[in-house]
Amino acid sequence: MPNVDNIFELHQFFDALRRSRESALLLDYDGTLSPFRLDRAKAVPYPGVPFLLTEILNMGHTRIVVIAGRPAQEIIPLLGILPHPEIWGANGLQRMREGGPCELPRLDEVTTRALAEADSWLNELGIHHLAEHKPGGLAVHWRGLSHGRQSEIHQSVLLGWTPVVQRTRMVLQEFDCGVEIRMPDRNKGDAVRSILLEMDKEAPVAYLGDDESDEDAFRVLQERGLGVLVRPQWHDTFAHLWLESPADLLAFLCNWLEVCVEAQRPPVLGGYTRVESCRGLSLESNRSSVVFR
Repeated sequence: MPNVDNIFELHQFFDALRRSRESALLLDYDGTLSPFRLDRAKAVPYPGVPFLLTEILNMGHTRIVVIAGRPAQEIIPLLGILPHPEIWGANGLQRMREGGPCELPRLDEVTTRALAEADSWLNELGIHHLAEHKPGGLAVHWRGLSHGRQSEIHQSVLLGWTPVVQRTRMVLQEFDCGVEIRMPDRNKGDAVRSILLEMDKEAPVAYLGDDESDEDAFRVLQERGLGVLVRPQWHDTFAHLWLESPADLLAFLCNWLEVCVEAQRPPVLGGYTRVESCRGLSLESNRSSVVFR
């Protein structure tokens, strides 16, 4: 759990950010930038997040990358930043660069058959309405159901999916209120490795995420950057720091922006809708209200 050493490490990180010529802010989406929603199409970011990310982008110093579990194309209208930043979807399987097409490796026949079998099992269970189809993967969400029903669905899904995984190279991935079967070629940690290879070795890099699928990214940054767990409840993690509430997330982003401003880097003109500063931004949470003044 976070301690004094973690806080000192955060100060060190922001000092390095202040001195650096480039940096990267890598972000999970659902549960990190946005609250979980029963209707996933309504999972827009917490108030203030798009504005802060836009302003950080406008400083021209930070590379912002969203690395999400959902398909990359779904992130663009939800995030509300135009032009959109770089997005990796389907847990790192897809890559959509700024203004570019969506890159996706070819799915082999084994993967296609395995996903079809996993999908058929959900039909047999009568829970196909809980399924999320994505490139190279299939997920089941049980958020909002009773604890007993969640446990029942979890066990039933694994009963049919585990033999598929055992016969193939497919991977089972637990996440907050769900489970996914997907091809093993890429995960969020692989996406982070690819990004690091494109950057200076001394560039500060942070990754913010909330659940088990983000631990692959946290592992990659153990000796190379800053891993930040963003969730109301603490759990064992490879992350360095813990942001407990949406207000903490907003404060972290505002600190990042202010460090960029302090470094007196000229802003990028045009391209993104501007906000002048953190002054007046506020976010109500179930625990507190944070106002940046």
